[in-house]
Amino acid sequence: MAGAVTQYVGAALAVELFGRLGSPAVAWLRLSWSALALVAWRRPRWRATTRRQRIDLACFGAALGLMNLSFYLAIARLPLGTAVAIEFSGPISVAALGSRRPRDLVAVALAGCGVVLLADVEWAGNAAGVGFALASAAMWAGYIVWGRRVSAAGASAGLDGLARSTVFAAVVVAPVGLSGLVGHGPPDRAFAAALLACAAVALCSNVVPYALDQVVLARVPAARFALLSTLLPATATLVGAVVLGQRPSTAEAIGVAAVVAALAVRGSAASA
Repeated sequence: MAGAVTQYVGAALAVELFGRLGSPAVAWLRLSWSALALVAWRRPRWRATTRRQRIDLACFGAALGLMNLSFYLAIARLPLGTAVAIEFSGPISVAALGSRRPRDLVAVALAGCGVVLLADVEWAGNAAGVGFALASAAMWAGYIVWGRRVSAAGASAGLDGLARSTVFAAVVVAPVGLSGLVGHGPPDRAFAAALLACAAVALCSNVVPYALDQVVLARVPAARFALLSTLLPATATLVGAVVLGQRPSTAEAIGVAAVVAALAVRGSAASA
């Protein structure tokens, strides 16, 4: 929950920066600031010991970078809660594929219904926004799967892997991000302030929640982590209401209740 709150407060701040820098540039700056912070904190070893580790780190970094980019492209076109809800088709798919018991499937079904209700989007209204949200969903699924592999050796190894992978993610997104900065006029005080604001976005949206993700992923299976993450649409709806003034509709409120019910079913199944 701590990671969820900071993540979407950072997203709300990022939306305010899109008009000055553009969403691709903000996504790249977010990753770049995050990489600097994580490397300074963890001081990771840069040489992976096996070929499998190198592949896992590269895939994790690519998924992380493309997830950030496509999500920002989505929230530049869709409301925050809507984009997050659509994005959740990714982790829900991971939960479904990792399920083994009927109660798990019931929980996934409830969570899926909650996401559909929370989305509340006209598919014909903004096809590009929906497409970017779906792309972010696919990358989020990859983030969970490869994040679990990177953190398999424990939380400390997972955090070191996150630092290395975030550097790779920034490199992957750099061509799009740098091109997004072109055409925004000569640097001035407002531009410098926007760059510093991106550092705050990175801290809130990457460093804190993703570091907490690695701590959790080292302790729980990927499927359970994916289902626990369904708390995020409810958090995004709350942040959207408080920070952006986006009041949830009746359907969205029912969707939040369905997600909470899914977590209750899954939690009781896990403890059985």
